[in-house]
Amino acid sequence: MATTTTETVTAPAPRQTQVRIHLHTRSDDIELPQDTGPILVSTEVKRYQLSTLVNRLLETEKPVPLEFLINGQFLRSSLDDFLTQNGISAETTLRVEYVRALIPPLYVASYEHDDWVSAVDVLSPSSKPVRWMRNAEGPAMPQRILSGSYDGLLRVWNTSSEVIATGQGHTASVKAAKFISPTQVVSSSVDRTIRLWKFEDAAAESAGTLTPTLELFGHKASVDRIAAHAPSSRILSASADHTIGLWSSKKAEAPAAPEEVLPSANKRRKLSNTKTVPQRGPLSQLLGHQSQIADVCFDEKDATVGYSASWDHTVKTWDLTTSACVDTRTTAQSLFSICHLSESSLLATGTSARHITLIDPRASATTVSAMTLRGHTNVVVSLAKDPNSSYQLVSGSHDGTCRVWDIRSVRAEAMDRVGDSVYVIERNSASGGSRPAAGEGVKVFSVCWDADVGIVSGGEDNQVQINKSTTS
Repeated sequence: MATTTTETVTAPAPRQTQVRIHLHTRSDDIELPQDTGPILVSTEVKRYQLSTLVNRLLETEKPVPLEFLINGQFLRSSLDDFLTQNGISAETTLRVEYVRALIPPLYVASYEHDDWVSAVDVLSPSSKPVRWMRNAEGPAMPQRILSGSYDGLLRVWNTSSEVIATGQGHTASVKAAKFISPTQVVSSSVDRTIRLWKFEDAAAESAGTLTPTLELFGHKASVDRIAAHAPSSRILSASADHTIGLWSSKKAEAPAAPEEVLPSANKRRKLSNTKTVPQRGPLSQLLGHQSQIADVCFDEKDATVGYSASWDHTVKTWDLTTSACVDTRTTAQSLFSICHLSESSLLATGTSARHITLIDPRASATTVSAMTLRGHTNVVVSLAKDPNSSYQLVSGSHDGTCRVWDIRSVRAEAMDRVGDSVYVIERNSASGGSRPAAGEGVKVFSVCWDADVGIVSGGEDNQVQINKSTTS
């Protein structure tokens, strides 16, 4: 009887695909030697393996966490998946940029107020008011936090949660407050005024002073946001009366205040026992919006240019030397906040549709929206850029969170480029409980980002909150 022999043949393992990558960075302190050429790696590697590879090449004593960018996008998968999703051949030599990974901003402290906190700002050696004053990095100086509240008061805090100075002068809720210099503060209010203050610092609690020095009249409704540029002595204001105010912080430069918006004679008599504060009017009022102005900002590189965002769905560009609107971009939603990202030539705008729309204001732009950042569950009312990065920003929303974004982290989706937040900062006052989706009780009204202090936010929970990462 014949015997049939069956041989089992094992197929050879498929050969692993490899791709050439050329690693580079813009950070001098973690730059590879110039003679480091393209490296052949498996397409199966992900971020962690690439980070390990770069650290080995750098021969670092302590590993530096790194992120990797290819064609302006963060690597969030294996190289193979990235190549497939973006239609890139493995035969291509990939230019891969590596950057320090953003460290999560951890909770540091909260400062309790008697009412909602509507505005926050920071004074530190690296902050704009100090750099403007010296045109260089400032000397060692105390860090100070400015807050404006619905109780009508301004407060300057130290980092030990002590109030150094209190400013009383507004007759209604404060809506915005900024440091102009280490000795000058500007604020605006529902009382329709903008006020300038002299700040005298002190080491001891309550030993400092905020003294009113100038009252600016011209708006006929609440003044909800302000922007200041100390080198030009200019202030921009956003009002519910549909106008933008352009003001001087110098009394001698400012014209007389319009009679029709000054307090009545009876009110003046009631205040006759107090020291009279000089009153002035606007250099000009910018007309063109059809609804409430939500926010304003100066161009980061050219203070003769301003930008405004309005409930009428538009962003307008203004020539501040002529007070003329030179460009209008119309979006699909009401806009509640604006921030200029000068290095990327973009304007970030917070919308009523719960996302952030990035707009290219240049005349050469062919579309209104350059990118959309999604993740918030309520309106986005405040924006601030990362002082250490050209690509990162933080947003504050009525959903009770701040979110950190990196505009290099994007994906293609239908007709738009969409980005997701890198980190979410919850309100510490809501810890231990579930945050309502709409943010009731913990809405964020204002946020700023300082290189020394970190991310500072204020909100409906009556608190200023500080979060900081080791890279802030």
